[in-house]
Amino acid sequence: MTTVEHKVETFDSLNPATDEVVGTYPVHTEEDVAQAVARARNAYTWWNSLGYAGRAERLQRWKGIITRRGAQLAEVVHAETGKPHSDAMIEVVLAVDHTAWVAKNARKVLGPKRRAAGLLMANQAATVEYQALGVIGVIGPWNYPVFTPMGSIVYALAAGNAVVFKPSEYTPGVGKWLVETFAEAVPEYPVFQLLTGYGATGAALCRSGVDKLAFTGSAATGRKIMATCAETLTPVLIEAGGKDALLVDEDADIAAAADAAVWGGMSNAGQTCVGVERVYVHEKVYDAFVAKTVEIAKSVRAGSDPEAKIGPITMPAQLDIIRRHIADAIERGGKALVGGPDAVGEKFVQPTVLVDVPEDSIAVQDETFGPTLTIAKVKDMDEAVSKANDSRYGLGSTVFAKRRGMELARRLRSGMTAVNSVISFAGIPTLPFGGVGDSGFGRIHGPDGLKEFTRAKAIARQRFKPPIALTTFSRTEKTDAAVAKLITILHGKRK
Repeated sequence: MTTVEHKVETFDSLNPATDEVVGTYPVHTEEDVAQAVARARNAYTWWNSLGYAGRAERLQRWKGIITRRGAQLAEVVHAETGKPHSDAMIEVVLAVDHTAWVAKNARKVLGPKRRAAGLLMANQAATVEYQALGVIGVIGPWNYPVFTPMGSIVYALAAGNAVVFKPSEYTPGVGKWLVETFAEAVPEYPVFQLLTGYGATGAALCRSGVDKLAFTGSAATGRKIMATCAETLTPVLIEAGGKDALLVDEDADIAAAADAAVWGGMSNAGQTCVGVERVYVHEKVYDAFVAKTVEIAKSVRAGSDPEAKIGPITMPAQLDIIRRHIADAIERGGKALVGGPDAVGEKFVQPTVLVDVPEDSIAVQDETFGPTLTIAKVKDMDEAVSKANDSRYGLGSTVFAKRRGMELARRLRSGMTAVNSVISFAGIPTLPFGGVGDSGFGRIHGPDGLKEFTRAKAIARQRFKPPIALTTFSRTEKTDAAVAKLITILHGKRK
């Protein structure tokens, strides 16, 4: 008898700056996915039984490994995304900080809590707690391959779930590194597993019967994820794209606002979901802001050498989108004060600052995901808020203002706003992270992020027999009359 071996399909992870092969990974099949989820079911039972203290101890152990080998992880990120090593380290640092917070606070957020039973049910003791869902599927992005998926992974783990992780096909090595180091900290069961491959592998994860699917990526792919998960009524968390706005009021610190605009718009080569893409500036400070922004933007250069401040465009298909957005803006009357059509190369895009761009152009309406900024003059902040909110996206936003910062922040239709800083909300572990509209729904980070991977469990325990029994067929007319009188006393008063 001869044995026929099936050849495993593989794919290469490439350095986007050099096209050098960084690693080779299997394309996991639907059967592979089903097996991983089955293993996760068994692992979940053990992991959940450890309780908050046991899980916290192991997460802290993993956090220590990531911290000690942070430079190694940053190098993997650099190799697969092309971003500078120092920017990759920022991801690692933020992920470590979130891991530390979630390990310390999971019990406090999710553990049993007393709730008031009310006068009508005064004989009951009411409690609520948040129980793990079971197995969580996570589909991660390539632009921040450590920080972004870890916002789902560590929160799901701390809540007591097992996790099956499918990183982007552009950054499988980062996923492999995370899963292997977790296995060093938690060797007993495959609590955190890796799947690699393309869209079909992700679709298989959606159909696999996981208890929730957390996805980060484009709105278009998010819709496909939702449709696929709907087949099995699998709940989803979607963190999609953004077209984030920055508002500059007349009393703003102009130098700080310009610095924030350039860093928020061009760090990571503009490949940031919560990065700045649109800027609305009060007419009284418009000229000064534009001049300072142009000055700073001219000092930023994309390249693969150590002196370059931003790296390549990780996903080659994005180059055409960036090129088309810049061309459309200029064809419709916009001006490039920095960069322009020639800024888009074969792998790198140099910073581009555009002004006088019509609001209905694709450079203003659609996510560019490149190192570009559009700057528009407004007569006041009411106009700025109106234009900022005129978007199908609603992820992050930024306000620079001394007097009206908080007021303007509250008026912006976005999940998060930074006042007099940029993207600062992402680095604060206690704050929820997520958007509205085409930017998705659900939240990671903070107490909301922990609860996202749990189900609320309500328990009512009778402490003594009630003076008025409602849940019985032996209830009398006298009882009904007493209840009616009591509810009138409690709630029937005219105000």
